[in-house]
Amino acid sequence: MKAVIRVRIGSGEAHYAGQLVDGAKLLQLFGDVATELCIRADGDEGLFRAYESVEFLRPVRAGDFIEAEGRIVGWGTTSLKMEFVARKIISPAPAGAPESAADLLVEPEIVCRARGTCVVPASVRRPQPFGRPGPCILTAAIVGAETTRAQNPHLPLTAEELGEEAARCAQAGATVIHLHTRDDEGRASQETERFRAAIRAIRARTDVIVQTSTGGAVGMSVAERAGPLGLKGADAPEMATLNVGTINFGDDVFQNTAKDTIEMAGRIRAHGAIPEVEVYDAGHLDIARKLITDGQLAGPLHVQFVLGVPGALSASERNLAFLVERLGEFAALGVTCTWGVAGIGRHQLPMAELAITWGGNARVGLEDNIYLDKGVLAEGSAPLVARAAELCKARGRKVASVTEARALLGLSARAPHSA
Repeated sequence: MKAVIRVRIGSGEAHYAGQLVDGAKLLQLFGDVATELCIRADGDEGLFRAYESVEFLRPVRAGDFIEAEGRIVGWGTTSLKMEFVARKIISPAPAGAPESAADLLVEPEIVCRARGTCVVPASVRRPQPFGRPGPCILTAAIVGAETTRAQNPHLPLTAEELGEEAARCAQAGATVIHLHTRDDEGRASQETERFRAAIRAIRARTDVIVQTSTGGAVGMSVAERAGPLGLKGADAPEMATLNVGTINFGDDVFQNTAKDTIEMAGRIRAHGAIPEVEVYDAGHLDIARKLITDGQLAGPLHVQFVLGVPGALSASERNLAFLVERLGEFAALGVTCTWGVAGIGRHQLPMAELAITWGGNARVGLEDNIYLDKGVLAEGSAPLVARAAELCKARGRKVASVTEARALLGLSARAPHSA
């Protein structure tokens, strides 16, 4: 959650020679931003308790335009931890230019950073449309279609191995298992019976939400990719992924034509699973929006931002902020929507931390990343889930239980495993 204020510093704010402005002016702007964040989170202005750190990095003068931004980065019982940054975006032109000239800075200059804590007592807290985030849903992508045992010997392949790994991930905090299956040679397979065996092995050990892939692997047909949607009754997945657009995928092309996407959306709808919309690039949100307006896709939806695939949208804070902001378009269409992030490779845990901090959900696991730390192979997906759970604790987010996850995803009204 963030708030931004942009102001022009007037000549009346100058306090020192050379039209220099007192640093207290920047703290005043941060205070106003903090007030807005408290209102967004709790419906009350709250109290600014303390700054943990303040850094003044560049001078501010009369005539400068300053943009002050704040974000909530930690959620306590009554406290809200915040980070602030002030950037100079316009400054008066240098000597020799016309008196009224000004320069629009190509690269904004950071003039101040700070960290602080606000408090909103529970007795005055009011529910808000964008208020405090609920529990964080952790998804474990335990096998995927690309990762091999040569890359990580802890990769589960057989149905029994998938069941054991799913149970370990559930114990570490995962409530959703994103599931692919492999054939006897370890190659990606979308065969219905392989999914049946894997889902039975998982459900014999834990009551997690099973989300099957309909992306399969590069080169598969729609009919082949839809294999897990052939499962009904107690073996049926509760969720299924929906890929809505074509992307470059490393040296390959992951093709999802408009016709193919509409067909897969229809298959998921007929099956009764909740769709997870896979967004690898910004334009995929436009495709999803059109599917909604054309009646091909309906809520509740879970949107997964998959960032860092070579050939698609890179994993960065700026890109994620843009994508999350655009989800407001779905709400305007009356579609209930949750969101999460899957960062690829070294971006997995940093993207998970951003999602956790911003009120979203996170996906981790060997499908997307084989390392726990730089050069240290993860001994399965469970250690990555445990690390994500630690990030939730550090940011003041509760890890969702399976019951809570089902409610957040719109699954709670359905009988267990019936689709």
